Amino acid sequence: MIHALAIPTPFMVGRVNCYLIEDEPLTLIDVGPNSGQSLDALESALREHRHAIEDLERIVLTHQHTDHVGLIGILARRSRAEVVTLDRLAPVVEDFNAHAELDDELAEALMLRHGIPREVVVALRALSRAFRGWGGHAPVDRRLADGEALEFAGRTLVAHHRPGHSPSDTVFWDAEHRQLIAGDHLLAHVSSNPLIQRPLGGASGEPGAGRPRALLTYLRSLRETRAMPAEIVLGGHGEPVTDHVALIDQRFAMHERRAEKILGLLGEAPLSAHAIALELWGNVAVTQAFLTLCEVLGHVDLLLERGQVVEEGSGSVRVFAQA
Repeated sequence: MIHALAIPTPFMVGRVNCYLIEDEPLTLIDVGPNSGQSLDALESALREHRHAIEDLERIVLTHQHTDHVGLIGILARRSRAEVVTLDRLAPVVEDFNAHAELDDELAEALMLRHGIPREVVVALRALSRAFRGWGGHAPVDRRLADGEALEFAGRTLVAHHRPGHSPSDTVFWDAEHRQLIAGDHLLAHVSSNPLIQRPLGGASGEPGAGRPRALLTYLRSLRETRAMPAEIVLGGHGEPVTDHVALIDQRFAMHERRAEKILGLLGEAPLSAHAIALELWGNVAVTQAFLTLCEVLGHVDLLLERGQVVEEGSGSVRVFAQA
């Protein structure tokens, strides 16, 4: 039996779904952010199923974002459960703050390179440092290779690396029951924003070496998931998805529409990515400057790949123009 435990977060996305697998070993997939409110809610949800944190035997993480890994240190210490992640995710979980700092350095360089004012960048870096407190770290006991099986008494979950929303996104496939536990890879109520973060496994991801193409990576991952014969997808937020093929096709169409809209904006004059974001979302592109920048750069990358736009220099800021 798999139970969804909806745990509150301080973020706009709302509650995060942690999944309790009542099997042998007793397993929790994802843990919620590092806050007293989230911990209380998790303990209460476990009690509803007649369990306690100390009963957990295995904890599995789907990806590196704070709302999914924050309580890992507390839960691992109290339960002494085996901590399991994708092999590429393990170093991030073991040294969360150091990896967050490197991601922030990449984000700062990208924001300045693509037209976000320095004062906004400074404010966002300070906010990001504060947000690290919602994260957590713990030693990882088992590192899964892509395609490796995670065995239970009554089921088998196979780990598949599906990067895009984050570099470490991992989905867990139960072929017998046709269930996919997907983290934030596919959500029913909102399109997962492909965030630009450092690639895992040794690549730097510095802009000068070629920025990570998060949306292109995400679309490739979605195509792989679309081909799976899943009957239900259990996401990291919101309700389950019961027709993942139709939903993924909707996402593909949405990304095409946004790319076409950006191409139209570039028909007037070359624009920086931040200027495009301001045209699309107004003041939201200031208050959520990095998120909207990632969104724009992802769709610009689609257009660059097709040869429909070119990237040009304009002083220290890059701009894009129709080819």
